[in-house]
Amino acid sequence: MNTHRALPRLSFGAGAGSGSRSLPEEVAVALSFNGSTQAVMMATPADLPDFAYGFALTEGIAKPEEIQSLEVVDTPLGLDIQIWLAEAAEARLAKRRRSMAGPVGCGLCGIDSLEEATRKVAKIPPSPFRMTPSQIMQAVASLPSAQPLHDATRAAHAAGFWSDTLIATREDVGRHNALDKLIGHLIRRDHPQGAVLLTSRVSIDMVQKVAALGAPILIAVSAPTVHAVSLAEEAGITLIALARPDRFEAYTHIDRITQENADVA
Repeated sequence: MNTHRALPRLSFGAGAGSGSRSLPEEVAVALSFNGSTQAVMMATPADLPDFAYGFALTEGIAKPEEIQSLEVVDTPLGLDIQIWLAEAAEARLAKRRRSMAGPVGCGLCGIDSLEEATRKVAKIPPSPFRMTPSQIMQAVASLPSAQPLHDATRAAHAAGFWSDTLIATREDVGRHNALDKLIGHLIRRDHPQGAVLLTSRVSIDMVQKVAALGAPILIAVSAPTVHAVSLAEEAGITLIALARPDRFEAYTHIDRITQENADVA
């Protein structure tokens, strides 16, 4: 299925005229575990196996080794990702059934308790991974060139992973979906320690997902919420925000930023 298509439009003001513009596809994607639908998200129809693996991990449903099979089924109403879990994961899921109807931009839709919405996360294990200020700015500068869907539509978020270089990116109309796709891609193969890059703001649920991956550094181009900073501090994640190719702000665990010839203002 295509990720975007051109639609006719009229433009007004400077450069007025007729023509077309590429817009992203947005379809209903169901995530079904052992025959029962767990969530329905509006998403870009690409990298769906990655999406399923990432969602299963970050929502605490299953680890990669507990997923026995996966199939994407095209239905008249949308796409159904049918995932079959090992017995232990199925038993855990039965204890904490969640129903989510997730519009784009909604990361906690369908959560049925305050305790789950603000759930604790495992602390990031010690890691030798460090970044200099110049590497952080280089990582941010590398992200725009790896966003083909955004280039075509100007309507997609991206999540990337940096370890000496940008090694993976995933895009989606939803920021949470893009991050789940990236995480799913990474956990399905060996990956080095590194930093997660986001084109979006940092909310608590984004920190929860990065903690589930175990990444020690989170870099975002937009600002974090107060609760996101607090959770990153608790989880041991270095949170960097408002990042640009020439500047950034660090909020937590700045010991992972090594100075070399750069100074922190």
